[in-house]
Amino acid sequence: MIGKIKLIDENGLRVDGRKPGELRPVKMEVGVLKNADGSAYVEQGNTRVLAAVYGPREIHPKHLTLPDRAILRTRYHMVPYSTDERKSPAPTRREIELSKVIREALESVIFVELYPRTTIDVFIEVIQADAGTRTAGLMAASLALADAGIPMRDLIAAVAVGKVNGTLVLDINQVEDEFGEADMPIAMMPNLGEIVLLQLNGVLTEEEFYEALKLAQKGIVQLYEIEKQALMRKYCLG
Repeated sequence: MIGKIKLIDENGLRVDGRKPGELRPVKMEVGVLKNADGSAYVEQGNTRVLAAVYGPREIHPKHLTLPDRAILRTRYHMVPYSTDERKSPAPTRREIELSKVIREALESVIFVELYPRTTIDVFIEVIQADAGTRTAGLMAASLALADAGIPMRDLIAAVAVGKVNGTLVLDINQVEDEFGEADMPIAMMPNLGEIVLLQLNGVLTEEEFYEALKLAQKGIVQLYEIEKQALMRKYCLG
């Protein structure tokens, strides 16, 4: 409980009225920025993320060039007005860490060997944060890369599973993130069944861990379909 507010009520519903296995409302759109090679917008509940991709293009300074593959440069950034309290525009330690985590996940899906001596730059801007920003950022980046025409093994779909009042819940919001017992972001290449990111904050039993993984996979299948629909709206129906 938070004061007098229950995180799970007597009917098994969460603070925002969802059932434990229910996603927040999701909106995805590609091609939202005309000056980027690829771009995407992801809205998940009250979390809103914008991603832009530039490249493959010549790298500067040239001594950073790799002869056998492209360099992937990724920046995850929360704008100062994205949270309740205004944050500094300077990159925080968490933003630097998540930039690295997201880059490693994206590198596992991009065919970087097709573009030697180049760079692919990915910019992820969190314009409103209500938990799940790294997973929404990964999906936005994945869609923006697809929009840029960069070959990938698969799209990335991602979601966080939490433990709230002893109950596993899908796609946690900010209140559940702050006051729950655990938070486990998971990202996958759904068509290949491969996990590209898995982190755990908090404690789960072995049984809870595998149950949370199943719950995440259920949500990821739904998100993957929404991603494909977003691309189809632009490239098949537009």
